[in-house]
Amino acid sequence: MKKSIVIIFLSLVAHSVAFSWGKTGHRVVGQIAYEHLNNKAKKNIEAILGDEELGMVGNYMDFVRADPANDYMAPWHYCTVPDGKSYEDLEVPEKGDGIQAIERLIKELKSKQFTYESEMENLKYLVHLVADIHQPLHVGNGEDMGGNKVKVEFMWEKSNLHRVWDSGIIDYQQLSYTEYTKWINHASKEQIASWQCDHLMVWVDEAMSYRKSIYDLPENGKINYDYNYATIAIVNERLLKAGIRLAGILNAIYG
Repeated sequence: MKKSIVIIFLSLVAHSVAFSWGKTGHRVVGQIAYEHLNNKAKKNIEAILGDEELGMVGNYMDFVRADPANDYMAPWHYCTVPDGKSYEDLEVPEKGDGIQAIERLIKELKSKQFTYESEMENLKYLVHLVADIHQPLHVGNGEDMGGNKVKVEFMWEKSNLHRVWDSGIIDYQQLSYTEYTKWINHASKEQIASWQCDHLMVWVDEAMSYRKSIYDLPENGKINYDYNYATIAIVNERLLKAGIRLAGILNAIYG
């Protein structure tokens, strides 16, 4: 028993650098998606999830990958596109990546023919991964592990750039996920229609377009109120687009 606990703990430590939007961020994306589902999709998804809510299942994939048996999922949480390149320029990674995983999950949820696990689990994976690819540092430059190697001090606490974007900026707002959803969930009908038509490559290009702002750091690595002020609009836009686009995908599958 003790050995199993140690193995799980070490696995959590080993993969902590790859975690995505923090718990609040994933819940915001799921809740926004739920609020933009059509009635048929909402009914079908509720039947699959049972007592669980779409706004609460987005963190499931981070929980289960603590099990070493799920190590194969690690590359699904991100993709890598070096500066000056496009995703289409690159070879598909041998173990896959976030884009490949999302495309496969959409296909399998439509066909009901699953490579891994049950429909319920694959639905939870999709909710998680659509959110992940909208976190800009999950489209990494291939040089610093998506900002994990960039040490910073955020609001006078030691951190790294990836963690700041996963949870630091969001948690600093001190809002529950329902409060956060209410704050940012104000897309127009035209925006919703446009965002839901965007190809996954648009998502990737958007993430890359924010690199200059994200890496605009002082030499001492100390980022506080000014960095929050400069980037909160980007964080909120990424969360909102992720939720809206996830709803579009789920409406197409279950609506």
